[in-house]
Amino acid sequence: MGTTLTETTLLQAIIRLVIAMLLGGVIGYNRELDSQPAGLRTHMILVGGACLAMILSVNMGLAANADPARLAAQVISGIGFLGAGAIMRYGLNVRGLTSASTIWSMAIVGLAVGYGQIWISIVTTALILIALTLVNYLEKKFVRSRTLHMITIDAVDKPGVIEDIRSELNKITDTTRTFDLRKSIKGGHIRIQVTALTGKDDSMEGLASSLSAVKGVRALHIE
Repeated sequence: MGTTLTETTLLQAIIRLVIAMLLGGVIGYNRELDSQPAGLRTHMILVGGACLAMILSVNMGLAANADPARLAAQVISGIGFLGAGAIMRYGLNVRGLTSASTIWSMAIVGLAVGYGQIWISIVTTALILIALTLVNYLEKKFVRSRTLHMITIDAVDKPGVIEDIRSELNKITDTTRTFDLRKSIKGGHIRIQVTALTGKDDSMEGLASSLSAVKGVRALHIE
């Protein structure tokens, strides 16, 4: 059986907007603590705007005898572009996917609140918060996070230097994905380009120090 839509009164609209912005604030505060670009204010305004869009969508749909889901659907599409702005690239690594996901999910929570689905919105927000806190804690404790680096090494072309570099890379990296070797016959030097995974907590200074200790290495660049 379908649900009969009724026009949202001013009092109902105000209550829903307040609830929506509070729910957005809960997730936004978590993102703020994690120093993410989309934080408290962004999430509160986002969820409040999505809630208002749903309220207007329902009321305008009833007044004009039109499809009340049309405006709400446009909100979901538009949020995708906003979420993309939270995704940033650092070298070979991409960050901000979690914030982009919370932006998109909380926009739908705002729509749900605007439609009157208060309790399911609260439960969804609680589950998102659990994923951001408890699951994040368990992931950090039991799952080794890794970072992808591009490493460029210039070295003197002499016997054994390539093997020494490979040996050191195997010690300080988890996995070597690519190993590209360029050799200058006249210049007497080689250039090695490697993409490798390392522990997220491993410092670039530590990587540089280990590779610089290999005899024959003259220059080093790590992204």
